[in-house]
Amino acid sequence: MAVEARAHAIEESRATHHLRIVRLSVADFRCYGEARIDADDRPIVLTGANGAGKTNLLEAISFLAPGRGLRRATLVEALRRQSPAGAAWAVSARIDGPAGEIVIGTGMDPEAGAASSRRIVRIDGRPAASQADLGGHLTLVWLTPQMDRLFLEGAGNRRRFLDRLVYGFHAGHAASLGAYEQAMRERSRLLKDDRWDASWLAALEEAMAGHAVAIAAARREVVGRLSAAGASATLADGPFPQADMALSGTVEGWLETMPALAAEDALKDRLAETRRLDAAIGGATEGPHRSDLAVRHRGKDMPAGQCSTGEQKALLIGIVLANARILAAERGAPPILLLDEVAAHLDRGRRAALFDEILALGAQAWLTGTDRELFADFGGRARFLGVEDARITDLG
Repeated sequence: MAVEARAHAIEESRATHHLRIVRLSVADFRCYGEARIDADDRPIVLTGANGAGKTNLLEAISFLAPGRGLRRATLVEALRRQSPAGAAWAVSARIDGPAGEIVIGTGMDPEAGAASSRRIVRIDGRPAASQADLGGHLTLVWLTPQMDRLFLEGAGNRRRFLDRLVYGFHAGHAASLGAYEQAMRERSRLLKDDRWDASWLAALEEAMAGHAVAIAAARREVVGRLSAAGASATLADGPFPQADMALSGTVEGWLETMPALAAEDALKDRLAETRRLDAAIGGATEGPHRSDLAVRHRGKDMPAGQCSTGEQKALLIGIVLANARILAAERGAPPILLLDEVAAHLDRGRRAALFDEILALGAQAWLTGTDRELFADFGGRARFLGVEDARITDLG
C-alpha cells in the first residue's frame, strides 16, 4: 500500500505545464566552437568518455540562471581556449514554459574583449538589467560529483545549494543576494579608511540589514517546506531517505522570536557595534553570508555528514526531488534538472526509481554518464546523445 500511495502522491503533483529547453545554442564556450541541441519532452542523456564535453553542456545551461554556473567559473575561464583574439562566449536557449516561449541568452561582453569580467544578459533579444532577471524565466537545480561532499565541507557550498532551491520559489532572491553582497563589499571598503563616513556607513548597514532579513526569511520558508515535504507519510517509504533540514545563523535565530522589522534593527545595531572588528578582519562577522544548512537522515536520526557516501548522495537526490514536487504542484512546472554523473554511484534500484520520478514529475532532466547502460531503465523514454571530442551525435 505504501508504494501505491507514493505513486499516487507523485501523480497528484505531476506538472500541468512544462518548463523545458527547446533549443540550446553555445558558441566559443569551453571546448565548443559552436553547438546546438534541439530537445523534446524527454529527458536528455549525454554519454561519452571523460573529457568529451558532456559536463560543459550542463555548465552552459547553468549559466542561464543567476550565479556563476555549476563550476563557479569566471567568465574568462569559460571561454574556449582556441577562440580567436577578441572572441566572447555566448549561451542561449529557447524556453517553453508556463507563460509560453521565450529566448534567453547570456555571455561575455563582446565589446570588452577576452579580459572581460562583465556578463551580459538578453531576454527575447533585449538587454536585461542584471543576471538576476534570468531567475524569472528559468529555474535550474543541479547535482555534480563535487557536491557528493556537500555535507562534509564548508558552509558556503551548502548555502549556494539552498539558494539554488530558493530561486524557484522566490524569483527576487538572487537580486536580494546580489544587493546584500554589494552593500557588504562597499562597507568593507569604507571600513579600511580610518576616517569613516558614519552616515554613509549607516546607510550601507541599513541596506545590508533589509536584504539580510529578506534572504534569511526566504531561506527559512523553503527549508520549512522541504522538511514538511520530507515528512510526508505517503513518501516516507520511498527509495531516497527523507531529510530533516534546519538553518543556523544569527538572523535566522532572530526571525524565530521577533518580527522582521525588529530583526532588521537588531542587525543594524550589531553591524554598528562590530565596525572595528569587521575592519580588522576585512568582512562582516554577522549576516546571512555566515549561515549554515544542517541536514539529518530522518530514518536514522543521524547528521548527514555521518552517513555513508551512498546515503549522502541519496539524501541530496531526495531533497532535489522534494523541491521539484513542490514546484510542480504549486507553479505548474518542476525545475529543469542538471544531473552530472548522478547514476554512477546509485544501485540499480535507486537508478530506476530516480528515472521513474523524473518522468512522473514531467521534469526535463539533462543527465551525463560514461556508460549508456547505466541509463537502460529509461528505455525509449529518454533521448540519448553521444558526445565525443565536442561533437554531438543523436543516438535515439
